[in-house]
Amino acid sequence: MDGSTALVVAVPAAIVGAAGFGLATAAQQRATKEVDVAPTLSPKLITDLLRRPMWLIGLVATILAFTLQVIALAYGPIAIVQPLLVTGVVFAAGFSALMSRRRPDPLILLGALLCAAGLSAFLLLARPVPSGEASSLDFTDGLPLAFALVAAVAACLIYAASSTHWTRVLALALATGILYGVTAGLVKAITGQLRLGLTEPIHHFALYGVIVLGPIGFLLSQNTFQQGRVVSSAVAIITSVDPVVAVLIGTFWLGERVETTPALLAGECLAAVVVIAGIVFITARGAHLLHEIDEEEGHPLSHAARRGDPAPG
Repeated sequence: MDGSTALVVAVPAAIVGAAGFGLATAAQQRATKEVDVAPTLSPKLITDLLRRPMWLIGLVATILAFTLQVIALAYGPIAIVQPLLVTGVVFAAGFSALMSRRRPDPLILLGALLCAAGLSAFLLLARPVPSGEASSLDFTDGLPLAFALVAAVAACLIYAASSTHWTRVLALALATGILYGVTAGLVKAITGQLRLGLTEPIHHFALYGVIVLGPIGFLLSQNTFQQGRVVSSAVAIITSVDPVVAVLIGTFWLGERVETTPALLAGECLAAVVVIAGIVFITARGAHLLHEIDEEEGHPLSHAARRGDPAPG
């Protein structure tokens, strides 16, 4: 299958997968509020959630969305598929509003669109080129990246465990996005290995990495949804960090190539600034909505408000 034909499969699969992730996020975020708060990475959270129908809907949506992501990664380069998944933040905001029987906040959607636009611009400027079947992981040149990712996740978890400030939720979201991005890179390697034989993946590290990191990332995402009062800012971080890490892995571990001329690098940096601006805008808007909700309920100094957690949406 040539490159253009492959993208006909990869791009729709990635976008529909993003919609599935958006639905799953909204459903899971809603369900996590119906159970007792669990410590970070505690399996008890999952056992409690298994009794919640809304969470089970989200779980089914997650499985279907992940299946579509695998299909997209099997046909398209990781640097194209993963950025498309950032549209999940728009779907999540829409589904969350629908489940709450209210209109989506237009400014939250604007921030989500800023994130999507920034990553789309990065994609167009980077012009990612896949490398063959991308079946093997090369850690020789990518070892510094591996150390940096491990350090970043560890720092996020330590901060989230030791802090009571509302930014601990953003730290959990950042760790989740990193793990999701690494998982996507490993899945991309597995799809290449499957072309060599159905049993080929069992001889490589990637399969076992997915088995370990995938569930950890999923559990972290549930902690993120439960410990904050917002879906949009956390999802914006997860869905923005995920493709960035995936592109880095595609470049350093899987041999995919991106354009790196000075002019294009400047444009890519500007696109990154747009993504960050979108996340900041969503977070600030969420904090404002929380303040309004607390005043309407007559509890302007509620526990949630003192923590500074952003509002749902």
